[in-house]
Amino acid sequence: MKPRPAELQDWRPSASLETLRQRAGLLRRIRAFFEAREVLEVETPVLSRAATVDPQIDSFVTQDGRWLQTSPEFAMKRLLAAGSGPIWQLARVFRVDERGRYHNAEFTLLEWYRPGWDHQQLIDECDALLQALGAASAACMRLSYREAFLQHAKVDPWQAPLTSLRGALPASVRELALPVGDEGQQRDFLLDLLMSHVVGPQLGQDAPLVLYDFPASQAALARIRADDPPVAERFEIFWRGIELANGFHELTDAGEQRRRFEADQARRAADGRTVPPYDKALIAALAHGLPNCAGVAIGVDRLLMLLLQRSTIGEVLAFDEVCA
Repeated sequence: MKPRPAELQDWRPSASLETLRQRAGLLRRIRAFFEAREVLEVETPVLSRAATVDPQIDSFVTQDGRWLQTSPEFAMKRLLAAGSGPIWQLARVFRVDERGRYHNAEFTLLEWYRPGWDHQQLIDECDALLQALGAASAACMRLSYREAFLQHAKVDPWQAPLTSLRGALPASVRELALPVGDEGQQRDFLLDLLMSHVVGPQLGQDAPLVLYDFPASQAALARIRADDPPVAERFEIFWRGIELANGFHELTDAGEQRRRFEADQARRAADGRTVPPYDKALIAALAHGLPNCAGVAIGVDRLLMLLLQRSTIGEVLAFDEVCA
């Protein structure tokens, strides 16, 4: 796309019209995929009285004290608890400080849930979707979190001492101060840095790749399986070194989910960050009975960017933040 004259940058779109036609085609193919599989399309609110308390994600708050959704997950789980059966949606979501080559503060998530499935069954369906959309010609290669670290960072994420984890980092980030906290929190901090700077960028270079079985300390909303050591039943999909999807064998225990929310709130408070209210309606839905299920979210803008071999996410958005 040709550079825009400075005097026109306030009104011209960031994506070409041909790219927007290709975007529309992608959305049609996504809808056809789920319609053929008889998965119900739903819409859930963008505004909520509660927000995510994930320590890695910040939410926009409105003037009246409500929050813009960072994911439709909580509302969709309430639908599942009400007996919806398998559901999906294309959701507009918002995250503070999501800016850069592969980020935009407002973006589109494809999210869906399959009652009665675990995360491995859902990975199979992700394979089918990516093939239907032209992102893959065969099932994705699968690599455990531990295998990925051993292969690409040359350290064992479960057993390596903190000094070894730090030593495996690029020099540019090696001297970052560890967070105040116990060894587990410091290990997670270093593992996140290694994933961002060493492991992740090497994943899925030739075709999409599934990374599965994360550390239990990074479970988020996933179940924990009692291996030795325990692992979180979650997965991520990488393509050309970019994270494309995040999926879980979903936690259904209301008490455990409440404890995780409260622990995340405490961590945010300790870091001096805003502490939103967690979603008590979700806890009530879990207490009522969330069916055993698996769920996944795929970044539609990143997917289109990779399909079209564009270099930035702004090139596939009608208006990125520079233009909006």
